[in-house]
Amino acid sequence: MEADISSQAVGLATNTDFSLVQLFLRADIIVKSVMVLLIACSIYSWAIIIEKIRLFKKINISTEEFQDKFWKSKSAESFYNNIPKNIEDPLAQIFRASMEAALKTRSKSQLNEKLSNMLQINIEKQMEKIEKSYTFLATVGSTAPFIGLFGTVWGIMNSFQSIAISRNTSLAIVAPGIAEALFATALGLLAAIPAVVAYNKFSNDSKKYLQKLENFSKRFLTII
Repeated sequence: MEADISSQAVGLATNTDFSLVQLFLRADIIVKSVMVLLIACSIYSWAIIIEKIRLFKKINISTEEFQDKFWKSKSAESFYNNIPKNIEDPLAQIFRASMEAALKTRSKSQLNEKLSNMLQINIEKQMEKIEKSYTFLATVGSTAPFIGLFGTVWGIMNSFQSIAISRNTSLAIVAPGIAEALFATALGLLAAIPAVVAYNKFSNDSKKYLQKLENFSKRFLTII
């Protein structure tokens, strides 16, 4: 162990390459693991962010089109009969599932209550699909800085051990190890900041879309 740290100290004294690749390659296995984890979290977060941006753009347009067609239709039942089976709009799926339950209800006195319950259940199902992966974004946003900080602390501990063994406190010894350690914190922030911003934005978009669904449900119940 001491031999490894000694060789690391000698390497630090002679290696002044501070490129990101070299900072990663020179890092301890624990610090490398932290970096890889943070990079993976960042990549997956961006994949979720891009997917959600496309999703909200798509459903906002399709829901507006569905509502326009619905309120221009002659009746809810005739409109239901003409809905394509492969339609993907959340509001259209809520309407179709709720109408199926309403048409099966024989008692007219129970129609309003059953339809109201079905609308609420179907809204919750659609919102669960829309809000999928929000937990991951929130988790990355809250934990990534601390994971990066752990990598930094571990890297600095190794640097201090190398400094103690080499008995040299010059900047040439200290700087490379500190840079490697701080790189982990930088990756943590790089993963966390977009995840937090995206989570807040998508949560707000979800609330607005949920309001659209609930407003439609209330108006739909009044005509039924």
